[in-house]
Amino acid sequence: MRTLVHDARLVAPMDDARSRYPGGYVLIEDDRVVAVGPPPGPPGLSADRRIDATGKVVLPGLVNTHHHLFQNLTRAVPAAQDASLFGWLKTLYPIWAQLQPEHIRVSTLAGLAELAISGCTTSSDHLYLFPNGARLDDEIAAAREIGVRFH
Repeated sequence: MRTLVHDARLVAPMDDARSRYPGGYVLIEDDRVVAVGPPPGPPGLSADRRIDATGKVVLPGLVNTHHHLFQNLTRAVPAAQDASLFGWLKTLYPIWAQLQPEHIRVSTLAGLAELAISGCTTSSDHLYLFPNGARLDDEIAAAREIGVRFH
């Protein structure tokens, strides 16, 4: 499938040449960017889908290299809010010890959705707790649901 993002206020591919294309376009085939450039785009360009980016800035997706997605479920625990590091850990580890595979999945869905909304298209996670049968596969399944790249 070919998707053409066109008429952007600005396309900034973030390349070594620091290219900027006011009114530019991005051509995507399946899940790969295959062409980026200034208007009007290559003559005779065909696309299965067209996205009018008028007034929008088009940038490459952001990459998040450090996360603990399961912690999304406990970020608002009052006793941990203003605690020192060790107070925070002492408060939250007993809660984390009760997490189930579905909690890992749901926290991953929520965390990756938040990242996607902010422009992140690739993330990694530091899942270091595997309580009650939780597995890395629970996170991988959730990442596939959201549609971000996950490492």
